[in-house]
Amino acid sequence: MWPRARLFLQEALSSVSSNLSTTIAATMTVLIGMFLLGLFIALGTWVLSWTNDVKRQLVVNVYFCTDVTCENEVSRGQIEDIRSKLVSLPQVKDVQFISSEEALEIQRKRTPALVDNLASNPLPASYKVTPHKGEDVSKIAAQLEPVPPGVEKVNYGKKEADRVLQVAKIIGGIVLTGSLLLIAASILLISNTIRLSIFARRREVEVMKLVGATNWFVRGPFMLEGIITGLIGSILAVILLIVAKEVALSKIVERDWLSNDDVSALSFPLIALILVLTSLLVGAAGSGITLRRFLRI
Repeated sequence: MWPRARLFLQEALSSVSSNLSTTIAATMTVLIGMFLLGLFIALGTWVLSWTNDVKRQLVVNVYFCTDVTCENEVSRGQIEDIRSKLVSLPQVKDVQFISSEEALEIQRKRTPALVDNLASNPLPASYKVTPHKGEDVSKIAAQLEPVPPGVEKVNYGKKEADRVLQVAKIIGGIVLTGSLLLIAASILLISNTIRLSIFARRREVEVMKLVGATNWFVRGPFMLEGIITGLIGSILAVILLIVAKEVALSKIVERDWLSNDDVSALSFPLIALILVLTSLLVGAAGSGITLRRFLRI
């Protein structure tokens, strides 16, 4: 096993050094592909994190009756009954009671000009219901239909919530589709580049096949050559991403609307690992796929 692996490695290194122009072209192809993939992963995961943070802000508000909004003001027993119903729902993560006084204080912090001159407190008590997932707000609201006694209305901002969830779904699809397309494009580009090297050595492949070499014995050095090319290209791409991260990221994060501790991209070491593993796979696959037509002898 080891002698054969050493032979494959020697053949691959010999091919890399003897076909320097093709190696450089393939390496640059991997470099560009992995650099773009790294940028896309970083940007895509940041956007996904942002949409998840927005979804975490989706809540269901249960507003109770007051002597102004309903015929009868809500009783303490009705408040407790509704709490019991809410906490029993599997979609509910947390239920927070907000008294009318607390609601007035919150409103005063947001818009002090609107509440400073009020003769009395018009705001009702309410429950702020936090779901396990943003997609569950409509299910929770549906469980409170028809509106229970003592409740004036149930509100979860249907239009805004639907818009947020739709945008999150679209972004998730774009990130997944874009990543797959970049990987597929990298495989095609690398395959076309390596094809030049294989075409120049097609006689060598034909001779090896005629003397009885198996397909995998012929394919091994070429796939290892693709792996070496992919590894070099991915390392250069990671170095280029580090430079871009140090130069550009420090200026980008200065924006106030981006300074959110709950929103972050995938960690850079993990992105680098993904790029290296992807490039190894792409290099091997590109060589293997390209060589198939030359093995049909």
